[in-house]
Amino acid sequence: MKTMLALAAAGLLAAAPAAAQAPSGESLFKQRCSACHTIEAGGAAKLGPPLRGVVGRAAGAVPGFAYSSALKQSGAKWDKPTLDGYLARPAAKFPGTKMLVGVPAADQRAAIILYLASKK
Repeated sequence: MKTMLALAAAGLLAAAPAAAQAPSGESLFKQRCSACHTIEAGGAAKLGPPLRGVVGRAAGAVPGFAYSSALKQSGAKWDKPTLDGYLARPAAKFPGTKMLVGVPAADQRAAIILYLASKK
């Protein structure tokens, strides 16, 4: 019994550092998205549109940004499930989109989406 408890405790301790090291949505955004997108209030467009306030916004709605026809005509709203599908495989979600690079890992997409949702 003591051996089982010791093994269980060791397993919990080993798992704690891994969870603590999971990248935050902010750090993932900086690594994976900031080359093409801004998140700051009043941020200018880069290769992609600024993403502050994206959650809840209509797709293709930032004035002055040259969106693909696929996004402009999609009628989509950027809710969490739509963002998840788009970030997973952009061209599969909206064929003809200009965004080419997705985020294959579901946990990373979730963290990025939570971060985006916090930036209103």
